[in-house]
Amino acid sequence: MAAVQGGPADAVEEKDIKTEPSNDGCGSNNTNEGRAASESPGCGPPAACTKPAAAAPEDQQTLLAVLQFLKKNKLIESVDILRREAGLPEDSLDPKGGDSSAGGSSGGGGAAAAAGGDVDGADASALLSRVTASSSAAAPAPTKAAGEDQPDVNVVLSAYSQQGDPKLYPVYYNGLKRFIESVLDCHRAELSQVFYPLFVHMYLELVYNNHESEAKAFFDKFRGDQECYYEDDLRILSSLSKREHMRGNETLLDFRTSKFVLRISRDSYQLLKRHLQERQNNQIWNIIQEHLYIDIFDGMPRSKSQIDAMSGSLAGEAKREANKAKVYYGLLKEPEIELPLDDEDEEAENEEGKPKKKKPKKDSVGSKSKKQDPNAPQQTRIPLPELKDSDKLDKIMYMKEATKRIRLGPDNLPSICFYSFLNAYQGLTAVDFTDDSSLIAGGFADSTVRVWSVTPKKLRKVKSAADLNLIDKESDDVLERIMDEKTASELKILYGHSGPVYGISFSPDRNYLLSSSEDGTVRLWSLQTFTCLVGYKGHNYPVWDTHFSPHGYYFVSGGHDRVARLWATDHYQPLRIFSGHLADVTCTRFHPNSNYVATGSSDRTIRLWDVLNGTCVRIFTGHKGPIHALAFSPNGKFLASGATDSRVLLWDIGHGLMIGELKGHTDSIYSLRFSRDGEILASGSMDNTVRLWNATKAFDDLETDDFTAATGHVHLQDNSQELLLGAYMSKSTPVINLHFTRRNLLLAAGSYNP
Repeated sequence: MAAVQGGPADAVEEKDIKTEPSNDGCGSNNTNEGRAASESPGCGPPAACTKPAAAAPEDQQTLLAVLQFLKKNKLIESVDILRREAGLPEDSLDPKGGDSSAGGSSGGGGAAAAAGGDVDGADASALLSRVTASSSAAAPAPTKAAGEDQPDVNVVLSAYSQQGDPKLYPVYYNGLKRFIESVLDCHRAELSQVFYPLFVHMYLELVYNNHESEAKAFFDKFRGDQECYYEDDLRILSSLSKREHMRGNETLLDFRTSKFVLRISRDSYQLLKRHLQERQNNQIWNIIQEHLYIDIFDGMPRSKSQIDAMSGSLAGEAKREANKAKVYYGLLKEPEIELPLDDEDEEAENEEGKPKKKKPKKDSVGSKSKKQDPNAPQQTRIPLPELKDSDKLDKIMYMKEATKRIRLGPDNLPSICFYSFLNAYQGLTAVDFTDDSSLIAGGFADSTVRVWSVTPKKLRKVKSAADLNLIDKESDDVLERIMDEKTASELKILYGHSGPVYGISFSPDRNYLLSSSEDGTVRLWSLQTFTCLVGYKGHNYPVWDTHFSPHGYYFVSGGHDRVARLWATDHYQPLRIFSGHLADVTCTRFHPNSNYVATGSSDRTIRLWDVLNGTCVRIFTGHKGPIHALAFSPNGKFLASGATDSRVLLWDIGHGLMIGELKGHTDSIYSLRFSRDGEILASGSMDNTVRLWNATKAFDDLETDDFTAATGHVHLQDNSQELLLGAYMSKSTPVINLHFTRRNLLLAAGSYNP
């Protein structure tokens, strides 16, 4: 029942929707639908209407009824806490006080008077029985009905208590269906969005009120009218055939606690409202008022393809206001590091007595982002770790590699090197590569983490403390001397988790490895000693994914408890908790500037969170299945997402809009990666293929004028075949990770399924 706050423009529309049912009884307001309710002419003050003017008084009456019930059951402490939080005076629960406050409401501004009705003891208990008792239950006493529901407060405060004739529900729904099918084509697609949320809420209302046979008949009759991408939700819904099934059901809770958002043009909305008011169809209007948030925009109605592109999430589309916040998507300024000459270059200088002509180009790679990007956050916006000497050496190595990088494009595709895990009977669940492509790690269902060296250099542990004391700490090769040659091997196995390992991530400096597991913990492993340093406990359920920040130090995790958590390696408790998804957080990814975190969820939405204050700055809807892969473009402007619906969607972060759809895979997509220069996007799927897409063309073809349209709707071109550069099939190996090396060689990994 919680309404999601919109911006100023949408707040007016929200008010419009909330108050208009009262206009049935007090003068025609059909010609003034665009205005806020307070401005509408021809309507007297709220008290003159026969119905309550807004939902707030009814909510307050419900609250008072619940307080009465708690008081009757001697739960005085709970009554006091709830009363204080609601800001009600102490005498608001006193039956006599209730009478007097209702009688003398002209003078006082008390909460009971503000409720707009007589709230005495009898009324309160009657209201409570209306809230809790079903319409078909004839004899049981109110206390018994309330007692049954005691374990679940949500059911006590349920909105599915409206008294309606169960036999009329199909009639109401059919009437609306016939009306929508009869309107002009341009409005039909938009108004058809109402079918699914109405169908769900009407069905749940019937189930809640114990009309089991009517609910089943209603479900069977109209199930076929719903969009195919809601099939999974409807399957879960069909199992809720009794009131007892509703308690503690997650899917149901999602529907009741969040408003289903529909984006409808003003013309279409007025058509719908006029129809419902003419027919006096209060049952449907009440559901729209209670459970739907209609985001009205001025302009042309959207086409069926535009609506389908954005539909599919558990709670409808994102409100336009949700994507209006400023996002600093630019990259941070690179630290100034002098790039030393290669040995080859020095030789060339000695031979010729002058430097090679190509040398300035090398410097230009190093100083690529020396200028401050206008869209970048300030360097000090969030505290980032200082560069150590080893980090600077690594940066220099990176710059040298970058000078030898192959420029990719449609005519110059990358080579792909595939790492197949053979005989992985332990069950491979996650893979990651280090940034320099020297190590590969796998997470397994037998709760182990295994690390391999993919270079001739073997993995060695640091010597014991006694042996370290014997080393000359001033020697030049001290870093080599501290390693124990006796422990050298190609593979190290890390034990510590007590459940399958679902997510792993290397730190940028290759010193640490993160792993997340079904056991609810995230573990930090040292790659010097190959031991567990910390176990981070915060999630209560399985942790599906974890990811290190590109700058190290911070990392993010997401799990079955529907939240993502931001951690720092030196804090055992999370720094931020990102809460808002309606289902499991299945994948997490840091933005290249480390100021934002993207999360994908089983609720079929992607959210972008600001690390600084923990707020959600973007909500992207459009996928028709749980999201399992996310990738930011190297310039930070774009986001790619892959899901079980076999589609890759492209998003513009700055404008908060979907800008592309890549179709071609035939199974769930578990990995996405942009090449180092951002020219190519690689996608890996359970259909055993790697596909390469022309990212430059996908982003360059956009017309920026589309973004400035008031409605914020972009017409997506169906040009997947033009953008597909190649599809490469493995024999029988699903692709679960992709990685571009610093020279743009593409590495893929998966477990061979014979």
